[in-house]
Amino acid sequence: MKRILIVEDEPEIREMIRYILEPQGYLLSEADNAQDARRALGEQTFDLILMDWMLPGRSGLEFTQEIKQKSQKSYPPVIMLTARADESDKVDGLNSGADDYITKPFSPRELAARIKAVIRRTGGQQDELPIEYSGLCIDPVRHQVSLADQPVSLSPAEYKLLHFFMSHPDRAYTRTQILDQVWGDNAYVEERTVDVHIRRLRKLLEPSGHDAFIQTIRGVGYRFTPSHLNRS
Repeated sequence: MKRILIVEDEPEIREMIRYILEPQGYLLSEADNAQDARRALGEQTFDLILMDWMLPGRSGLEFTQEIKQKSQKSYPPVIMLTARADESDKVDGLNSGADDYITKPFSPRELAARIKAVIRRTGGQQDELPIEYSGLCIDPVRHQVSLADQPVSLSPAEYKLLHFFMSHPDRAYTRTQILDQVWGDNAYVEERTVDVHIRRLRKLLEPSGHDAFIQTIRGVGYRFTPSHLNRS
């Protein structure tokens, strides 16, 4: 799972960001000033920082410049959040070392899409590690799924769906959230498409009993719950 540090001094905005990102499987930490953010960066490894420009004390712009100039440590990518929409402000933000720049107010879809794009562009090494649960293994590098070391043939959509589930265990997702994550925000497909692919995926996993990992949550959607968490 990807871990994101939210550096924002307004509680309402932090709460809104958490509401948008938590259902998508991100692990979130918060800081309301540069000092607390610096402490969090020293204690945890993050995949991305959402940085407000107008922080109390040291601004987000100055703090981004500071952490990007430190050669002794590799810091995560930064997306600058700000109400400053002038072109010169955007240039200053990017020149400070920010990897992207989002103007407030922003839509949930825009924020989620920008985060995915920056993480994918700046370092998807974690996404290339094999994931295994009770003999069900998915290898992103080889683009291969196996059961008890025997290859399983999946369609591209089934593969992406299974990879999403195995990357986000024990979390319930609505059909809309699964569509956005697996088929993309711009895919013109209906919610029932998810049900069709879930049925196909379960049928392929049924002989080994792994179909039970994909649970239907009434009134919500689906959840991947492996009986034995054995991730490699």
